[in-house]
Amino acid sequence: MKWIHAEIGMAEQSEVLLQTLLEHGFEAYWVGGCVRDELMGRPIHDMDLTTSATPEEVMGLFDHTIPTGIQHGTVTVIMKGHPFEVTTYRVEGTYINHRRPDAVTFVKDIKEDLKRRDFTMNAIARAVDGTYIDPFGGQEATRKGIIRAVGDPLERFDEDALRMVRCVRFASVFGYSIAKDTWKGLLSKRSNLQYIALERIRVEMEKIMRGENPLRGLELLSRSLLLEFAKVPILCSRFDRELLTGLHILSSETCNVRWGLLLYAGNFTSSEAGTNLRKWTFSNQEKDDICGLLRLDEQVRKEYVARESVDCDERLRQSWISLVLSFGVATADGWLMMQRVLPEHRRIIPVQVLDLFATWGSQMRVHHLKGLNVSGDEIMQALKRPAGPWLSEMLQHLLLVVAAGIVENDKDSLIDEMKRVSTSHG
Repeated sequence: MKWIHAEIGMAEQSEVLLQTLLEHGFEAYWVGGCVRDELMGRPIHDMDLTTSATPEEVMGLFDHTIPTGIQHGTVTVIMKGHPFEVTTYRVEGTYINHRRPDAVTFVKDIKEDLKRRDFTMNAIARAVDGTYIDPFGGQEATRKGIIRAVGDPLERFDEDALRMVRCVRFASVFGYSIAKDTWKGLLSKRSNLQYIALERIRVEMEKIMRGENPLRGLELLSRSLLLEFAKVPILCSRFDRELLTGLHILSSETCNVRWGLLLYAGNFTSSEAGTNLRKWTFSNQEKDDICGLLRLDEQVRKEYVARESVDCDERLRQSWISLVLSFGVATADGWLMMQRVLPEHRRIIPVQVLDLFATWGSQMRVHHLKGLNVSGDEIMQALKRPAGPWLSEMLQHLLLVVAAGIVENDKDSLIDEMKRVSTSHG
C-alpha cells in the first residue's frame, strides 16, 4: 500500500528502513503524525517509526545513525539524506514536574507503546502491508474530526501539561472539535502549565498562529483561560475579537503580521508588546519586526487621526513616504495588511487612502541612504562645511526628495538641491 501524501523518496526510504528491521526479526511500524496526516489527506513532512528493536540493535543495522535521544529509545537513521526517528516500544515512568518521565522501560508490545501517547489520532501504527494497529479508535476519531485523549485525560495532561496546548493547537489547525471528557480534563489540569518552559508553549502558539484558522485556537485558549497559568501569561482574554475577524486572511507566511494584529487587538502599546515578546522568548528580530508594526501604527495615529479629514494631497504623500523610509518597506507593507483586514468601521484610515499609501510606496525610487548617488564626503566638500548634525539632516532630506520623485537621483541634481536647502536656511 503506497503513501499518497508523502514525498516519494522519503516514503521509499522509510519503507527500506522498516523492511530491514522486519528482515532481522524485529517488529516495526510507521507511527504518529505521518499515519495521522495520511488518513487526513494532509502533506507529510516527516515519517517516524516504532520498533521492538533496542536503540543499540537499530544502530547496529544501519550505517548512518545519530543517538538523538537514546536514553528515551530514539535513534535517528539517515537513509539517502532522509532522516527518520526510530523509537523502541516503551512505557514511561513517573513524570517530573508534569513535563517529562523520570525513566522509560523498553517493552515488546506495541499496544503498550501506543497507550502512552497523547491523543487517539496520534496513537495509530501502520504496518508495511497497509494494515493499522489502532487500539484506541484513532481512525474513527480522525474521521469524525475529534481530538480525544488516549485513556484518562486527567492522566495524560498530568503527565505532560504541554499536551493541553497541543490539544488546542490540533483543534485549531485541523478544524477538529475536542471531546467533552478531554476538554474537562484540560480545564481540570490547566494549572500544571506553570511547570512548562515558555519556549515550548511559544512553539505551540506559533503553530496555532501559522494555521489556517488561528482565531479558533485563540478563542479556545481564551475560553479555557489556559495560558493564564503559564509562567508568564501569554494572552489571557484581553484581545478584541472584532478586530481579529480577518486574522486568517493574513498569509501564514507573514506570521509576524498576525502577531502584530493580535497585540493590536489587545491594545498593547509597542513598548508593552516589546516587554511581553521578550518574556515570551521571541527572538530579537521577531520582537523588532512585530513591535515595528505597532510603532508605525502609533505614529500614523499621531499624524493623521487627530485630523478631521485626511486630505490626499502632496503633503500627505510626502508624509507617508517619510514614514516608509523611517520604518522600512516590510513594516509599512505589514501595517497596510493589518489595516486592510480590520472591519471597515474599525480602521483608522479609510481604505481608499490605504490604497494611495500602497501606490505611493510602490513608486518610491530609493529606500535607503546607500541608494543615493552622493556621499557624505561629497556633500561636505560641495558645501565646504565640516561634519556635524546638519549632515545627517541633509542626507535624510535628499533621501526623501529622491524617494518622492521630486529630485533626480544624479550627483548634479543632488548637489543643486543641497545648495538650495543650505541657502534657504541661511
